Amino acid sequence: MDDEALLRGRVYGADHDDPGPGPQPGHDYRELCGGPLDGLLLEGTGWSEKELAGGAALLTEIGRYGPGGRARYKPRQGDPRRFDWAGDTP
Repeated sequence: MDDEALLRGRVYGADHDDPGPGPQPGHDYRELCGGPLDGLLLEGTGWSEKELAGGAALLTEIGRYGPGGRARYKPRQGDPRRFDWAGDTP
């Protein structure tokens, strides 16, 4: 991955060997802050306001509960474009 791609971030769920793991034009993203998925982008394209307000529980192999566990993220108060880590769950 080149320096410009690193600056744009990698999208959660993109394959590690994907030649274009960064954000795509016309899509809506949230930055994941803290926890095991820190720095990744979550695509929110097509999510309703209610769904976005509820945050996300994202599968991860590197959280407290290992493979099959989830990292929970909630919108940051005052900055809903960022989702803050709220803990891990089995």
